[in-house]
Amino acid sequence: MAGRQTGRHRRPPDEQATYREVFAVGEFRALWLAQALSFVGDQLAQVALAVLVYDHTRSTLLTALMYALTYLPPIVGGPVLSGLADLFPRRTVMVVCDVLRAGLVAVMALVPMPVAGLAGLVFLTVLLGTPFSAARAAVMPDVLEGDRYVAGSAIANVTQQITQVLGFLVGGAAVAVVGTYEALGLDALTFGASAVVLIGGLRRRPAQRRRELQSLGLWRGTRDGVRLVFGDPVLRSLVLFAWLCAFYVIPEGLAVPYAATFGGGAVTAGLLLAAMPAGMVVGSLLFSRFVRPASRLHVMGWMSMLACLPLIGAGAHPPLWCVVALWALSGVGGAYQLAANTAFVGAVPASGRGQAFGLAQSGILAGQGVGILVGGAAAQVLGPETVVALSGVLGLSAAAILTLGWNQVRGGVIAGSREHVEPVVVTPSSGGGDELSGIPAS
Repeated sequence: MAGRQTGRHRRPPDEQATYREVFAVGEFRALWLAQALSFVGDQLAQVALAVLVYDHTRSTLLTALMYALTYLPPIVGGPVLSGLADLFPRRTVMVVCDVLRAGLVAVMALVPMPVAGLAGLVFLTVLLGTPFSAARAAVMPDVLEGDRYVAGSAIANVTQQITQVLGFLVGGAAVAVVGTYEALGLDALTFGASAVVLIGGLRRRPAQRRRELQSLGLWRGTRDGVRLVFGDPVLRSLVLFAWLCAFYVIPEGLAVPYAATFGGGAVTAGLLLAAMPAGMVVGSLLFSRFVRPASRLHVMGWMSMLACLPLIGAGAHPPLWCVVALWALSGVGGAYQLAANTAFVGAVPASGRGQAFGLAQSGILAGQGVGILVGGAAAQVLGPETVVALSGVLGLSAAAILTLGWNQVRGGVIAGSREHVEPVVVTPSSGGGDELSGIPAS
């Protein structure tokens, strides 16, 4: 291809990217650092708010409702606000969201207020995370091309899971040392630091739909996003694979009552909660490093079934060590989301990424919230072991049906991705990082 370099910069379509070359991209480092800062701050805030609400009310119900509130804003406003990531420059969307969230959390830290006031500010803060996440997801394929995107997604996923595994321990210790309001103040600082990192490390790109800036048309954009995703059999299949997590997230919501069946308390519950994220870390590393790109699409259906199958074992009332192992194995299977996410990116037009990713993310959150609520209600009657086993049965059935449908369209997706992969050119940028040029694998 004219204008493209040859030699060591050429990458065969099925060659895997390394983590080193992904971290060599300066813009990815900025996105990753901003993500890590936000995750750390979120863990601090989650623990601080739980402690703050419980100290004020001594109500476990209100404390649980504050946690559940983090699911509601993306469900309500996610598909609409995610369209902002297509209407405005995506870096601008992320920076503005970070600045606004820093201000809201700072108000929570500095101004004493009743629980209702805290709930309102939490709602707005989480709501602003929707366009931020949509913009970040939409810009990632512009920053990382081909299999670099898969490796970058694995790094982001591992970062999130490790943060989740360690977050409660570190967050609880931090709140104990510095206090609840001070921890909220630290969360506000992480949002501000994230904005600074994005301004300094991420190149500004024009909006994808500049012609719509005058009228916005967010609701129309939402309808367009639904038509885009569900009108295409490939996108429909991939987004349903993503939403499959509604079944295997149920054990997370039942960790505390499940721990009680073993006579355990917070430590046992923490061990159960850490099992799936730990398995996801292992699965993501193995899946991205040792499975070739085309093979990931072949095994994606089987991996999705693995995410649900081990949960059925809960019905046999195994000992604690076995439950932890089964939940960790389920987490390993959940790494199929890397392949689904990558294929989804390749199949979505660049101008519709914000809407499509916003719809997918909102559906994931809605499924998780509904799954946990339904699972909790059912566990009151049937017990946590039975409900976890049933979630495995239902999830396995859904995964098998999705896999049958996916096998009908998978060949075309693999052939299309190979045809459109272009060699990637890496040239040093003035900022010391790497600048990618070329055509994304779409």
